[in-house]
Amino acid sequence: MNTEELVASLKNHKFEPSRHVADFHVAGFAYYDGLDIIDELTLGKPVRLIAEPDNPYDPEAVVIFYQDKKLGYIPKDKNSLFSTLLYFGHGDLFESKIQFVNKESHPERQFRVVVKIKDNRSNS
Repeated sequence: MNTEELVASLKNHKFEPSRHVADFHVAGFAYYDGLDIIDELTLGKPVRLIAEPDNPYDPEAVVIFYQDKKLGYIPKDKNSLFSTLLYFGHGDLFESKIQFVNKESHPERQFRVVVKIKDNRSNS
């Protein structure tokens, strides 16, 4: 593609904001069910976020599940917005997936999750 074609292409491009909301390591991974299913946890696998308002250590706690297995939590410094939205039933706003895997790292750093806003626009 030459410079003129690139400039023409950019003129026709519409800005689209990022759907990225947050990404984080899975806090407490070594203490829950993740090690039992570690080989199933690969890039792009969907995970669910569930508010845990009765958590005795953090009323804003948000659990990360893969299928029916508890992997750990959103780190405390990143959970407040998610906790509030999930508590009031707005979990359908998000899609959450495993973003990073490094099984050689410390258990608290082996997995990262990315949370994006779902794109519910019609393709028609």
